[in-house]
Amino acid sequence: MRSRAAILYGYGQPWTVEEFELDPPRAGEVLVALTACGLCHSDEHIRQGMLAPQPETAGAAGAPAMTPTIGGHEGSGVVVEVGEGVTRFSPGDHVVTSFVAVCGQCRWCASGMQYLCDKGSGTLAPGMPTDGTFRHHTLDGRNLAHISKIGAFAEHTVVAADSLVKVDQRFPLVPAALLACAIPTGYGSATRRANVRGGDTAVVIGAGGIGSAAIQGARIAGAARIVAVDPMEFKRKSAMTFGATHTATTAAEATEMVRELTRGVMADAVIVSPATIGAADVAEGLALTRKAGTCVLTGLPASAAGAIAFGLQEFILMNKTLCGTVFGSCNPKSDIPVLATLYESGQLLLDEMITKRYALDDINDAYADLVAGKLIRGVIDFSLR
Repeated sequence: MRSRAAILYGYGQPWTVEEFELDPPRAGEVLVALTACGLCHSDEHIRQGMLAPQPETAGAAGAPAMTPTIGGHEGSGVVVEVGEGVTRFSPGDHVVTSFVAVCGQCRWCASGMQYLCDKGSGTLAPGMPTDGTFRHHTLDGRNLAHISKIGAFAEHTVVAADSLVKVDQRFPLVPAALLACAIPTGYGSATRRANVRGGDTAVVIGAGGIGSAAIQGARIAGAARIVAVDPMEFKRKSAMTFGATHTATTAAEATEMVRELTRGVMADAVIVSPATIGAADVAEGLALTRKAGTCVLTGLPASAAGAIAFGLQEFILMNKTLCGTVFGSCNPKSDIPVLATLYESGQLLLDEMITKRYALDDINDAYADLVAGKLIRGVIDFSLR
């Protein structure tokens, strides 16, 4: 069949919206008609070549020549067709994508850490996770990769059944798209990785999509004080909607604020979630963290941040924890339904996070808005033309 998608032909180039050929799903795969896709900064990093391995022969932006790629991983939609052996999904089911495929069999899945699934670890490699071949093709016959094995910047896509989570058919599918990445990544950073508890003081550095979800996670977990740090006034104001009790423009400003609020104890949990994380962000996050507190790095490193330096003596003697996280250390199969329930109960705000909806043809304008700091979360709404 033919469908339409936003395709990246080279690092640094804009997205090209055009028709492509899509094969039927094979064994273990599902054809999905997309309803919405969130605009995650990770897709912009991929467009710039920041996530590519550094090869012996580098192309633009120091990255290797790439396979033309359909973008998007934060999607929601409706099952159209299932391949051989797929029993968990049927045509008509409403689904949310998971950029971490979950096999359910490896050591990590068996240990309750689906977010570290061995199958999911190959998320940026081209080809289907089922057999390594391609279902997406350009009209002139070239294979198309699809970001995170999802390719949600498309009206239709074929994905592995392991990359989907079913949601109730009454759940609105446009806000449901945020459950595929932004919400679990931010919410889990606060509740799963930083273990925010009732009465805690939490600091969230970066109040975009991930940060706003982290603020909500801290609020739902019962944090008494939540300090949102962002240079953009628009994002600081939005942070108050999602549960921030205080805001600051810089980490330095937040440090003085938290010192006063906690009588010098400092924050129980710090979530560092700017668009890119640099060495200064790590040092500032640790300075905000109390004795035996936790500083979580949620986001991608800046291109030049191959290594970081911070004061080891205070870090060691103050018993602090510095850790990373992927998908907020959430388990897609169990946590996405939990987050859907929190939305239905009114505790988790999704609609309020969607700053603007865009048609697929406007994707480059949408990302220009994202880079300019105008969005908490933008969404491609496939009903718009």
